[in-house]
Amino acid sequence: MGKQQPPVILTIAGSDSGAGAGIQADLKAISATGGYACTVLTAVTAQNTCGVFDVFSMSSAHVAKQLDAVFTDFSVKAVKTGMLVNAEIIKTVAAKLSDYKPQWLVVDPVLASTSGKTLLEKEAINALKDILFPIANVVTPNLIEASLLVGEKEDGYTDDKISELIIRLRDLNTKAVLLKGGHSSNQEKCTDVLVLPDKLKNFSAARVVTPNSHGTGCTLSAALACYLGQGLALDIAVEKSKCYLTEALKNSASWQLGNGCGPLGHFFDR
Repeated sequence: MGKQQPPVILTIAGSDSGAGAGIQADLKAISATGGYACTVLTAVTAQNTCGVFDVFSMSSAHVAKQLDAVFTDFSVKAVKTGMLVNAEIIKTVAAKLSDYKPQWLVVDPVLASTSGKTLLEKEAINALKDILFPIANVVTPNLIEASLLVGEKEDGYTDDKISELIIRLRDLNTKAVLLKGGHSSNQEKCTDVLVLPDKLKNFSAARVVTPNSHGTGCTLSAALACYLGQGLALDIAVEKSKCYLTEALKNSASWQLGNGCGPLGHFFDR
């Protein structure tokens, strides 16, 4: 009797030439958490641990052809989106996903890099909220992205500020939001909040002190899509993704790769 095949997880994102974030981080995270990763490339960046220096966008027509190629050959269990670049690509992705109807869609709203490089055109933010968020099962912004999405100021992420953000996030047309707490002012622990229409659920872990945190958002959302694709309930999938990310951060804490914010250690004994 053959081995059980892994679930097929599709990531729709941009390439990171330094391989710490983007589609490369997604490939690693999905592979490490038990999935088979397929990819649709939206952009190629000139990027390393120090920043993003250039972005070359794919045409929406080519993105559509990539999506057709994957969905007509593979039984995709879950999809995650990362860097989508512009409104045309967002519209194309939303239309194709509405046609193919994967069971799970995780939307990581990648708006800008840590170094401040814009990764989603400003006019595309409304398209993201109006077209893609409503068909997503869960949206996974960090605190800075959440502020941009709801029009709040991006500083001072105290508990009170985060509570205000959560109230505003509930006004978005989403089924669920996983608010990632890595940018909070709490230096002892990192708490992610799963925001559901009728309740909140917190997922906390001790903050990992490390110079290597490039690609944390990509990694978490890719792992979440993979666990959902394996049939886990949303809250259990979030918990397992949070644990995986924490261990990946610990695994690379002593590394010195590049001259800036280094990558995670996605592969470790579990």
